[in-house]
This record gives sequence, structure tokens and C-alpha cells, in this order.
Amino acid sequence: MVLGFLAEGRQHGYELRRKIEQLHGHTRRISDGTLYPAIDRLERNGYVAKEAAPGRGRAGRHTLTLTDVGRRHLLDVLRAADGHDITDATRFFVVLTFLSLLPDRADQHAVLRRRLTFLETPASFFYDGNRPIRAEEVVDPYRRGLLLTARATSAAEKAWIREEIDS
Repeated sequence: MVLGFLAEGRQHGYELRRKIEQLHGHTRRISDGTLYPAIDRLERNGYVAKEAAPGRGRAGRHTLTLTDVGRRHLLDVLRAADGHDITDATRFFVVLTFLSLLPDRADQHAVLRRRLTFLETPASFFYDGNRPIRAEEVVDPYRRGLLLTARATSAAEKAWIREEIDS
């Protein structure tokens, strides 16, 4: 997410935290102890450059910029999105947020096809052995509601992906 948001332009750490929290939702607070060590690792890898900027009072601030190496890495990560980046909804939404940065539509569509393949594989939150349990089999109204909501969400996402690939 840091690299993706920096692809939009130079930013301060607090701006990145705000954007990351907005993308992740209000329930996932991003602490300084999480964000700044991640930024330091990205800087050590040459993906991000820090530039000192005047701050309020005595504390200085840093402006963060995506380097050319960082942009290439981000594009490689997006292009290769697979595994949990495809199967985990939260991680896929992060990939989807920045997928338009890939300049080649064929690369974008390859990622979408991997997600579509995953969505078309029968699955459930509940199983009888290895068999996915369908909403119609569940007595508990809340579990049934969970499965019906997931089914509707999945159907909408599959329809959108097919439309995007066909366009």
C-alpha cells in the first residue's frame, strides 16, 4: 500500500497512514510502530526515498517519494499477484486499488482472471468434511445470512470482472 500510494505522488508518513487506514477501514488502525519500520525497510531496499522537510516546532518531517526501483517493484508485485493476494478479499482489494498502475491491460486482466478462477471455485465459510455447505443447508439465520451475503457479493464481483475483461 505504501508503494501504491506513493505512486500517486510524494507524501508525508501521516498522509500515508490516513490513506492506508481509509483503505483498510476504520477497524484497522495503523500505528507508527507498524508504518515507520515498513517505510524504513522500503527505503533500505531502495524503493522509497526520504527527503527532509521543515516541520512544526523543532521536529522535522520527511517527505517520501517512490523511486524508479520502487515503481518497478510495485509493478512486478501487482503483475504477479497470486495466492493470498487473490484469495484473501482484503489483500485483493489492495491489489485492485492499484491495478490500474499496470500499463498493460493484458497484465491487469491476467490478475482479474486469477481472481475469477478463485471466485468460481465452490467454497464456503462452513464445511461438512471437504464439502462446502450452502446457505440453504444452514439452519442458523446468522450463518445463513453470512453465506447469502457472501454469495451476492461474489456474484457481483464475478459479473464486474467478466465485464471488465470483455471491455
